[in-house]
Amino acid sequence: MATSTYTDDNIKTLEWRLHVRKRAGMYIGRLGNGETEGDGIYVLVKEIVDNSIDEFSMGFGKQIQIKIEDNEVTVRDFGRGIPLNSVVKATSDLNTGGKFDDSAFKKSVGLNGVGTKAVNALSESFYVCSHRDGECSWASYCRGELLDSGKGPTTEKNGTLVKFKPDSEMFGNFAFNMDFVETLVKNYSYLKKGLTLVLNGVSYKSENGLLDLVNEGLSKEPIYPPIHLEGEDIEIVLTHGNAYGENIASFVNGQNTRDGGTHLAAYREAIAKTLKDFFKKNYEPVDCRQGVVGAISIQIQEPNFEGQTKTKLGSTYMWEKEVLDDKGHNVKGDDGANQIDRGPTIRSFVNDFVARQLDNYLRIHKEIVPALEEKIKESQKEREEISSIQKKTRERNKKANVYNRKLRDCRFHFNDKVTEKTADDIEASSIFITEGDSASGTITKVRNANNQAVFSLRGKPINCYKESRKKVAENEELNLLISALGVEDDLENLRYNKIIVATDADDDGMHIRMLVLTFFMKYYPDLIRRGHVHILQTPLFRVRNKKATRYCYSIDEKEAALKELKSGVEITRFKGLGEISSNEFVDFIGKSMRLDRVKLADEESISDIMEFYMGENTIERQNFIRENLRSEEELEDVDI
Repeated sequence: MATSTYTDDNIKTLEWRLHVRKRAGMYIGRLGNGETEGDGIYVLVKEIVDNSIDEFSMGFGKQIQIKIEDNEVTVRDFGRGIPLNSVVKATSDLNTGGKFDDSAFKKSVGLNGVGTKAVNALSESFYVCSHRDGECSWASYCRGELLDSGKGPTTEKNGTLVKFKPDSEMFGNFAFNMDFVETLVKNYSYLKKGLTLVLNGVSYKSENGLLDLVNEGLSKEPIYPPIHLEGEDIEIVLTHGNAYGENIASFVNGQNTRDGGTHLAAYREAIAKTLKDFFKKNYEPVDCRQGVVGAISIQIQEPNFEGQTKTKLGSTYMWEKEVLDDKGHNVKGDDGANQIDRGPTIRSFVNDFVARQLDNYLRIHKEIVPALEEKIKESQKEREEISSIQKKTRERNKKANVYNRKLRDCRFHFNDKVTEKTADDIEASSIFITEGDSASGTITKVRNANNQAVFSLRGKPINCYKESRKKVAENEELNLLISALGVEDDLENLRYNKIIVATDADDDGMHIRMLVLTFFMKYYPDLIRRGHVHILQTPLFRVRNKKATRYCYSIDEKEAALKELKSGVEITRFKGLGEISSNEFVDFIGKSMRLDRVKLADEESISDIMEFYMGENTIERQNFIRENLRSEEELEDVDI
């Protein structure tokens, strides 16, 4: 047996900037090259802008200027400016910052003294300059290492300038998708009425807050005009449309919490409870929320976000902090523990506000009440009809033992006997939706059976866009898929974090992919909005010679492989998943798995998307196909 020593020499202390670079995921979630909105380069932008937003929230500076050019980001605010003697400390001493002092920043996003330092360490160049009352203090860095600093007079207005360029050593051949940046900036404007944000010369300003966010996302008239309610530390918008699912944006202290959290859960609960109480009928919560479009924003002190990227709120209370005496010492309780000053729970705070304000609104605006209750009744009627059909279909399939033939479940994460599942367990769980015995057999053979399940479709699913909900419920394939996912009654019961559509790279495979995505878009759009639905990328080509093998996912990658391997090259064009051998396929669904996340820009775009791709065969669609179609000759095998 091999032995190893473990001594004091094994204990290492990393310099702060090296720790950030070595463990970047702890600070910004993930790296990435900018192709997806969650990639780290957007987190870097957000960390710097958040500081400027916090200045505005405290009443300083009404404009923030943002410029992105040649992958370099410049952010200039007109707030108070960093205290001049603390510019270097605030940008390079980890866990040092003004956000720890509630008198300076009462309800800020950044609380851990980490964000700006992470940007500094992960940038090949970083420059900061603070302007305060005719003086300025500046510092420049390279990958977190201080190059130079100084002070001097200035004629510029008070505020802070930050200029940085993300490090290509960390982010590779990255590029900013300006659509993602524009969405970020728009959200800031909706949440901070009166603030002007200028992105590359274009100004964004909202006069009506979250109401503008909801209205600008609607391409069809809702059932009733959106309800907009504001209170101290809370703002909500609520309306109902005719689409399926719920579309509620959520924010905390200006942070877009796209993964929700305690505030969104409280809002969903409050909507259902308030409507049930108003109508004095025991409607199911799911019927009260079917078709909801809205938003919620709350302001709390010292929020507890799950992860440095702050996409999900974990706080239970509106504030929660230790009690200090006049000398700043902890006050002890009778049990010897530090006393904690807690505010109301977020759940009670949101519930009380919605119950009081929404009830008052409905009593004053009685004209919208009949349409609202009719929407709830229609949802109830359809749900009960569909539930009955699905139950009969499941019982029929159970007798025929169809379910066990179609789903190869993972044996650990969602074994009924396993009652406690860690966040890592849930994060790693996935289900592959594939077609045919060959493809499903290949994936089943090489998958990680602990956390990867496989669901096998038989042939092409029905086109849900053209069929009624009743017809879809009667469909064996989709009914079994719903059951496998666990979302018959509530999306919160979803059994897998990632739903991965894995189809062949040919015409039939692409058609099946579109049919499956149409099913999710029409009836379970929230699964897409929450980032659960993905498309598996598998290689189109294998390029190899006697010395090396390269798997290529595009024609460009194939051409690069040909140049690299040069002579004696054999090219194989993969058209079906079943054509790829098991020992090769294991890499494509392992650690190096490539996934394309399916995204929706806004709720009301769904009907237009489905009409274009899955509706009648229009001239517009025919022209789109002609303009974007690659001939199979470009993809065929080539022998060299």
